[in-house]
Amino acid sequence: MYGTRVVCIAAASSTVSKMKTMLVEALGSVDDLKVVEMESPALTNGHVRIEILACGLNYVDALMIEGKYQIKPPVPYRPGSEVVGRVVEAASDVTRAKVGDRVFAPIGTGGFSNEAVLHESRVIPLPAKITDGQAATFMQSYLTAWFAFNFRASIVEGDTMLVLGAGGGVGLAGVDLAVAMGARVIAAASSEEKRQLALDRGAFAAIDTSTEDLKVRARELSENQLDLVYDPVGGNLAEQALRALSPGGQYMVVGFVGGIPKLPANHILLTNRTVVGVDWGAWMMRNQLDNARMLMDVLGEIGDGKLHPVEPVTYPMSQAAQALRDMQNRKIAGKVALIPDFT
Repeated sequence: MYGTRVVCIAAASSTVSKMKTMLVEALGSVDDLKVVEMESPALTNGHVRIEILACGLNYVDALMIEGKYQIKPPVPYRPGSEVVGRVVEAASDVTRAKVGDRVFAPIGTGGFSNEAVLHESRVIPLPAKITDGQAATFMQSYLTAWFAFNFRASIVEGDTMLVLGAGGGVGLAGVDLAVAMGARVIAAASSEEKRQLALDRGAFAAIDTSTEDLKVRARELSENQLDLVYDPVGGNLAEQALRALSPGGQYMVVGFVGGIPKLPANHILLTNRTVVGVDWGAWMMRNQLDNARMLMDVLGEIGDGKLHPVEPVTYPMSQAAQALRDMQNRKIAGKVALIPDFT
């Protein structure tokens, strides 16, 4: 079992309550994650304390821990950016949340913990129809897709879109949102389980990237009218997807879990294709108010039943390293949530 060694990093005190969290002391390996005990943060004016019920796990978490992300977090670093919790304590001046509320919180860091203290403006009460797992895992994937489709590309109802990595968290959210916006979606994924998840979210066809020619099949299924590509994978699939695009088509570069591709510029120029980058994280840091509105828009669509986040696979939080490795090795279909299990 990984991450089970407990280290006390606060001075012993019988009057100070403790919490447990997962800590990275040096960037390099997910196996270096460890459980530590520290003093619970004090509750100050305007803040609430939440018991964390679930924390979403994202591919970027592994990149951050390994020091491979474009933004290097200062160490010691506490991973975990999106959590669901229940308010267990509130300062006397808090008006937006009360003890007992189940809330979502874009915590930023420190989500791999059993509790957190946040300003009341950072917590959002959740409707009963959204499960803990769905709420803890929707933000990064769905806001990336929302940003891509509403800010970076132009989607018209009836457009045909190819989604790569369609059974992973980012790809699956792309399928769900594109269908909700009226697009016809072709889902590309490497396993039957992942393709079925995408079909269940409304894709009209699927391509087995492990056995089929992506370019040929995408052209066949789109009847030579492929308008958009949503690509969180990269690697050797990227050029095939670009070549499948119709003249004037739009290619959204979302991520590189399969490696950074080299796209032939002549195939962009000669067919007037457009290639756009989609970096929601960097945009979010510069546009906090716009992002907050976008978050509420997405939550509203989920609450209204127009978007359908998948129920995640769950791991005990103490096994976060194993969960991260399974995600990196593409063993997981859909999303992953960590459930606190510290004793």
